Amino acid sequence: MTRCVRVITENAAVDRGFDYELTGALATVGVGDRVRVDFNNRSLRGWVMGEVEATREMKPVKKWLGLGPPAEMLGLLEWASLRWCAPLSRFLLASSPSVVVREVPVAPRPRPLEASVAAQAVSLDPGVLLVSPTHDPLGLILYAYQSTMTREGSLLVLVPTEAWAQRLRGRLEQRGCAVAQGEGEWDRMRAGWPVIVGSRGSALAPTPRLRGAVVIDADDEAYRSESSPTWDVTTMLRERCRRDDAPLWLTSVAPSPTLMARGPVTSWGDVASGWSRVDVVDRREADPHDGVLTRRALEAAHHALAGDEPVAAVVILQRLGHGRLYACRRCGELARCNVCHQAETEVGDQMACVELHEPRANFCRSCAATNLKKVRAGVSTLARDVAAQLSQPVDEVTAASRGPIDARVVVGTEAVFGRVRRCSLVVFVDFDQYLLAPRESARRHALTAVAKAARLVGSRREGRGMVVVQTRRHDEVIDAITSGDVSAVIADDAATARTLSLPPYGARARVSGEAAPEFVAALHSDEVRVRRVQDTYVLTASDVDVLTRVLRETPRTPGRLRLEVF
Repeated sequence: MTRCVRVITENAAVDRGFDYELTGALATVGVGDRVRVDFNNRSLRGWVMGEVEATREMKPVKKWLGLGPPAEMLGLLEWASLRWCAPLSRFLLASSPSVVVREVPVAPRPRPLEASVAAQAVSLDPGVLLVSPTHDPLGLILYAYQSTMTREGSLLVLVPTEAWAQRLRGRLEQRGCAVAQGEGEWDRMRAGWPVIVGSRGSALAPTPRLRGAVVIDADDEAYRSESSPTWDVTTMLRERCRRDDAPLWLTSVAPSPTLMARGPVTSWGDVASGWSRVDVVDRREADPHDGVLTRRALEAAHHALAGDEPVAAVVILQRLGHGRLYACRRCGELARCNVCHQAETEVGDQMACVELHEPRANFCRSCAATNLKKVRAGVSTLARDVAAQLSQPVDEVTAASRGPIDARVVVGTEAVFGRVRRCSLVVFVDFDQYLLAPRESARRHALTAVAKAARLVGSRREGRGMVVVQTRRHDEVIDAITSGDVSAVIADDAATARTLSLPPYGARARVSGEAAPEFVAALHSDEVRVRRVQDTYVLTASDVDVLTRVLRETPRTPGRLRLEVF
C-alpha cells in the first residue's frame, strides 16, 4: 500500500506542509525523518510531519536523509513556532543533526548512584531556587538524577556555556552517570541517553521524552537566542516538561519576575555568605585626577599582583565603542532624565533620554554646572590606560578574542568570564553602564555581572579575593551586592513588572528592520498597543496568546523584518 506524508520544507518563506508519496525503498520512512523533495522545481530538504490520505496524484519523495527529531517532539516544535511567530522549519533544523544519522545506539539504563555519591545529593523540591553565585549545583543535579530514575526518558541539565557543560559532564561521568553532550553526540540524545548536558541549544535535544530538567542560572542572557527565532530556554522547557509531566528545577542568583510568577522562590543554603566581598568606590568623591582606576582600585590591584594567581586582576568594561553616559566635571553626577531616570545623551544641541521625555539644555541638575563630559573610554583605550597605571602588560579580551591569555592583568568585556576561571580581583570600571542601561532588566543584569565576578574571586567565606565596583550613584543594587541580600531588588522588579504589565503579567514584542513601518501600519487590532522607540516598535498586549495571534494574522510586507516576542 502506498503511503503519503506531509512534509515541511526548509524554505522558511513557505511555512506550511505539502503532501508527497513514499514509494519503493522509502516506504519505511518514519515521522520526523528528514527527506529530500522536489518543491517548485527545486530540490529541498524537509521533515516528515505525519501521514495523510492520498486525495490526488502526488510527487514522490526523492531521498531519505536520515533521522530527524523524534515524533514525540513535533508537537512541541509546532507550539514553539506559534509562540515565537517563527517558521516551523527553524525549530526543526535546530533539533536536527548537522550530518546524516541513519541509526542510533541503544541507550544504557541509568545506574543507581553509589552510596558515597548519593550522599552528596541535596533534596530540593522542583521550582525556582535562589542561590548564591558560588554555590556548587552538583548536589541538586545528583538529586534530580536519583529522584527521577524510575521515570522513562532523559534528565536534561543546562548551563550557560558549552565550556561549563564540558566540565560538568566530566564531573557526572566520574560519579557513574552516562552522559551525552554536544552536537557530535546527537545520536545518543536521539536514543534517549540517561543524562544530557548542554547549553541553550540542548533545550531542543532530540530525546523522545524528558524525565526531568535542571537549568542552572536560569536568567542568564545566554539562554535567549539573539538570532531569529528569539526563543528562550525557560519558556521552552516549562512547556516541554509540562507535556512530559517532568519535574523542572531552575536556579538563579536574582530571579526575574517571569520566574517568580511561576511559584514560590526557595532559598538554597546561606545565600548572603556565598557572594564575594565587594568594595564600592563612589567616583563623585574620588580625586578628579585619578585615572580609569581609582586609588582604592589601584591599591587592590597591586595587592592582587603580589599574590601567586596566574591571572591576578580582571578589569571589566561592558562597552566596545563610545560611551553613552555624561557626567558633570564639577560634582561627578550623571546626567539622567527627570521623568524615567534613564541616562541622557546629546540630541542635537540638547540633552534627553532615548524616549525624549524632557529635552533640556546641557547643564548638571545637581550643581547647575554647564560642563558635562562624555564618559567614552572603550576597551582598547582602557587596556592602554590600565597598563600605564599598573606598569604591567595587559591582555585585552572581547567576544572576538581568540588567542591565549598570558598576562596577569586582563581587561575586557564580560567575555572575560568565559576565558578566566580564577583570579584575585575583579574591577568594574564603570558600573553605571549596567545600572542605567535602557531596559527593564538592567538591575538584574548588574547583579548577574557581579555574581559572575564572584565565581572568579570566591565567596566572602573563603576570603580569597574581592570585587571593586566604581560608580557615580547609589541605589538598591549597590546595597544588594555589598550585603549579599537581593530580595529587595527582585521584589521591586516584580512589583514594577506587575504595575507596568511587563512579562509575565503582559506580553511584549519588538519589531525592527526595513519592513517594520509597513508591518506595524498593517496591524489592525485594538488588543495591541504600539509605541515607537527610535527605529524599533514596541508592541504590548494583555497576554502572549493575543499578541502572537495578531502578529500571525498581520500580512508580511517585502523586506527584512525582525520579530522578537518575549
